[in-house]
Amino acid sequence: MTASPNAYQRGACLPSSNPFQRLAELLEGESPGLDPIIMTIGEPQHAIPDFTGEVLSKNLAGFRRYPPIKGSPEFRQAIAAWLDKRYSLGGMVDAEHGVLPLNGSREGLSFGAIAARDQLDKGLDHPAVILPNPFYQTYAAAAHVADGEAILLDAVPGNNFLPDLDSLDTELLDRTVAFYVASPTNPEGFVADIAYWQRLIGMARKHRFYIFADECYSEIYRETPPPGILEAAKAMGTDFANIIVLNSLSKRSNLAGLRCGFAAGDPVFLEKWSRFRGLAAPQVPLPAQAVAVRAYQDEAHVVENRRLYNEKFKAAERHLGPILGKVTPEAGFFLWLDVSRWGDGVAVTRSLWTDIGVKVVPGSYLASDQSDGSNPGRHYIRVGLTASLEQTEIALERFANWLGDKS
Repeated sequence: MTASPNAYQRGACLPSSNPFQRLAELLEGESPGLDPIIMTIGEPQHAIPDFTGEVLSKNLAGFRRYPPIKGSPEFRQAIAAWLDKRYSLGGMVDAEHGVLPLNGSREGLSFGAIAARDQLDKGLDHPAVILPNPFYQTYAAAAHVADGEAILLDAVPGNNFLPDLDSLDTELLDRTVAFYVASPTNPEGFVADIAYWQRLIGMARKHRFYIFADECYSEIYRETPPPGILEAAKAMGTDFANIIVLNSLSKRSNLAGLRCGFAAGDPVFLEKWSRFRGLAAPQVPLPAQAVAVRAYQDEAHVVENRRLYNEKFKAAERHLGPILGKVTPEAGFFLWLDVSRWGDGVAVTRSLWTDIGVKVVPGSYLASDQSDGSNPGRHYIRVGLTASLEQTEIALERFANWLGDKS
């Protein structure tokens, strides 16, 4: 396998601060042109499930106990059952050994690379950790804590905003321990198909690395449920070796503050990882696990949550479509907008704040500069549709007028 020229950069410089710190510095001292509307962070604002308080109150005594690191049997069984139903897995998930609770998926994403490095034991001083660019900043933290070399693969429109697997050479793959990929992608909202997942699985098994599949936006889609990596493995007629899928209640159920997620997949990896986590990781409180059990058994609130987001995407098409063309992604709750006609993403972000009071994130702040100076997010902004429909409509109308005035 030969890599395409300039397809990726080794040891690319990672951001020294998070995107929101950089955004605060960019706008420091700047006043909003109109009443501010914040469309930056991906923190859901829809109502939490109405059963949350009831379940917590019934399980308050659980706060007295140190929870088992592997979670309650009820939690593991609920996750296995949900995955089985969602992806038609035919009972393949090992509820005893193939599911672990996490303090939000972020915990697993952050520290999974350490376990991958140690379990593979490739004897490398700085093993490779592959991640997309733009990327969820936690992936970069994972490479750092595993003392790995971050390899950033630009996620661009020509590759459906997914890492280009054709760009990877054998030498790199052989020293890789962890490959991070999100589907639906964050921030772009594109979806990996079964063929993409299966090709990546084949590469992981041939070259001995683990895939950390971030599927946190799996339930925020327009019409068609995104396929998952476990579903792809089943279609191959194989088990879940080399695969760890991560998800949580943050986006699906608007329970970001509960800090309750899971890892599922390769039972051998997860069983060994649970032993390490038993020494180093905080357990997930049993009352939080009880809420998760109920949440994963209920789809009504998820359907309503998805409907609310889709109403806002319809509004985005009405306001921005005539100017920018189709803006609605396959999944997620972000708009990833090419604003190169009006300047780079940083300049547009500053102007949107000072002219119309709408706060967004420059795409370049969600990516990293490559060693050649390029940045795949430079011409983009990310707009979160987490506010109410009313506030979203106001912001989108202001934005459309601003684009029209500047054209």
